[in-house]
Amino acid sequence: MHIFAIANQKGGVGKTTTTVNLAAALTKLGQRTLLVDLDPQGNSTMGSGIDKARLTCSVYHLLVGLAELAEAKVASPTGGFDLLPANRDLAGAEIELVSLDQRELRLKQALGQHANDYDFVLIDCPPSLSLLTLNGLCAAHGVVIPMQCEYYALEGLSDLVNTIKKVHANLNPDLKIIGLLRVMFDTRSTLSNQVSAQLEAHFGDKVFTTVVPRNVRLAEAPSYGIPGVLFDPSAKGAQAYLAFAAEMIERVNSWKE
Repeated sequence: MHIFAIANQKGGVGKTTTTVNLAAALTKLGQRTLLVDLDPQGNSTMGSGIDKARLTCSVYHLLVGLAELAEAKVASPTGGFDLLPANRDLAGAEIELVSLDQRELRLKQALGQHANDYDFVLIDCPPSLSLLTLNGLCAAHGVVIPMQCEYYALEGLSDLVNTIKKVHANLNPDLKIIGLLRVMFDTRSTLSNQVSAQLEAHFGDKVFTTVVPRNVRLAEAPSYGIPGVLFDPSAKGAQAYLAFAAEMIERVNSWKE
């Protein structure tokens, strides 16, 4: 089981779009996939076709010890993968976790009991560095960083890299950067191309080959509760996420060799 946190401390960079579409694409390619929504906004939950307002059990109940994974998970009716859903209850978990033992390891412990149930677990982390994000980073084997190729994104990236180093040193020695995914990419923009070149120069093969273009169909899909790769499979954005899933599987398989 490969557990990847999809993280970036900058908001609005396509974390949720990446998590939902990667989960759906991996499922389409025959991988048993679980998506963990760790963001109290619950956007991954809604984008997977689940009404967060009707949840009776969620990732909140799992983290505070009120439910097991089997009770909290639901199947995405539109994406085909399993989902640990989230809603506003999760905001309260921040406060409740503070007084619990091994508070940053709650998610890791819950997932550890199901190591043989999934090929991939994808964790959609909130944009802030909080106890929720720490739970995601402590449970993960690696971090996938979606980022736009613009000036401010580079600034946010250095903050995130420092955070990952700290978690690696103090809490999770297995944690590493799996790769950077360029999203919402505009090939006509000189700045996008310059930042992209800088990323490749600095991070080398940590930068995924796949580039996800700006795509209206990907942006429309969440309002229907359908992952973009299934909403309009012919769209360039959908095809990019399918290519990304294939690249991810290939990268993981190369570690076993």
